[in-house]
Amino acid sequence: MEKDASVNVKGGALAPCSTEPMTGYFRDGHCNTCAQDQGSHTVCAVMTDEFLAFPKYVGNDLSTPRPEFGFAGLKAGDSWCLCAGRFLQAADEGCAPKVKLSATHIKALDIVPLHILEQHASDPATD
Repeated sequence: MEKDASVNVKGGALAPCSTEPMTGYFRDGHCNTCAQDQGSHTVCAVMTDEFLAFPKYVGNDLSTPRPEFGFAGLKAGDSWCLCAGRFLQAADEGCAPKVKLSATHIKALDIVPLHILEQHASDPATD
């Protein structure tokens, strides 16, 4: 698998999303992606209790630990490389988490319009 260029939605270098918990399609702490990343794990989102309830409701539980996969489960405040489609779905439902634009991969724009990401930016002045 060959990584796409590590560029964020603003055109700069892709910042890290999280190493605690370790995230990313490549488990490198960044929302890097490639052609094989069918889920487009490109949006660096900051989890909230409200958001974590949403994917659980629609069948993709991110909060329950799965030790067999080395997954401790997410909690509010954790940053995670979220599937762009799931983020857009949550935005449409009014429960999207905040987004770190500097750590969100430019490929997210193939699915989520920039203005929607910007509406949910954790710090629009610096991201």
